[in-house]
Amino acid sequence: MANVTFHFNHKLTGADFDKNIAWFEQRGHAPKTDNTLNPKQPSPNKREQRRAPEIEVSFDLLIGADGAHSAARYHMMKFARLNYQQEYIDTLWCEFQISPSPTGDFKISPNHLHIWPGGKFMFIAIPSRDKSFTCTLFAPSICFADLSKAPEEDLAPFFEKNFPGVSPDLISPQDLQDQFTSNPHLPLISIKCTPYHYNSSVVILGDAAHAMVPFYGQGMNAGLEDVRVLFDFLDQHGVYDPTVSNDPAARALARARALEEYTMQRTPDASSINDLALRNYTEMRASVTSPVYRLRKWVEESVNKYLPSLGWSTQYSRVSFENERYSEVEKAVERQGRILMGVLGLSLAGLVGVGGFWAWRWNHARPTGRVLTGWLLWAAKRTEEFAR
Repeated sequence: MANVTFHFNHKLTGADFDKNIAWFEQRGHAPKTDNTLNPKQPSPNKREQRRAPEIEVSFDLLIGADGAHSAARYHMMKFARLNYQQEYIDTLWCEFQISPSPTGDFKISPNHLHIWPGGKFMFIAIPSRDKSFTCTLFAPSICFADLSKAPEEDLAPFFEKNFPGVSPDLISPQDLQDQFTSNPHLPLISIKCTPYHYNSSVVILGDAAHAMVPFYGQGMNAGLEDVRVLFDFLDQHGVYDPTVSNDPAARALARARALEEYTMQRTPDASSINDLALRNYTEMRASVTSPVYRLRKWVEESVNKYLPSLGWSTQYSRVSFENERYSEVEKAVERQGRILMGVLGLSLAGLVGVGGFWAWRWNHARPTGRVLTGWLLWAAKRTEEFAR
């Protein structure tokens, strides 16, 4: 587009969102050096280092899409009454690679997300186009600290115990150790804030507004959805309508209304996907090993597949493959969970009731029936608690 220009290596160093002026440091330029000696300190080695050159830019709307450690958000905080919450979860991550097989093919199925759940930690593998797998170890920081201090030969046994089949089958012990040592051990951050705008002059989106942990794979998707929703509201308020855009005051008023509605809609949605992503980590590393969890997932997926007219859908499919708002997904899943637990509870209670009748009959005929009756009474109590 003829009216679009790109300027790389410019760092936002300040902004006045009432006067719509921003200042950028041109990082591509070397700092100026003044060789003039300071009279107060006449050392021949004393030099005054100056900052890189700075430019002033006026704007109508500044869009901050500059990540979790957003400079736009930082400077907006000086103007907007912005509530801000930042959390580093007690988990670090390290990347590994599974190379292609000797024949140049995938070593394991490329049509699945592979998860090795470990309770407090997990290892995942995702296929790449070059027939390799990009893998990630997620574990508490104390686990990384212990593995880093341990002798080199201790990493392979840790994997053999907690992630069977990874090493030596997919990654050799030496390669495993080399990747663990050379690749960084990085933190995971979750950020919530509101509002996402100030008047008509600035708006933040993507990780700048709602950085999230990666366990739902929705970080970039949520950022792109921010763009769609933002421009939907800009269009609804006619910001680019010629009758409005030619009047600066009317354009600013329309833009302010659009940004306010954007904040009102996206704040609860972003908060929901942040929470869903955190909860999905618990599901991936621990819940998937629970028979009750797997039963519930099987029932949900079966109803979704064979009775689509009921409008029943799993949380994962709603989040990943549908255009439903994240906050609405969270409400729908909670409602489905209550219904499902109630149905399962009633079904189990009915089975226990039938079994109790026959146990009572058997109790009068065989002494061992007393044992079965006691077990059924215990199961009935547990079923009632489960249904609640």
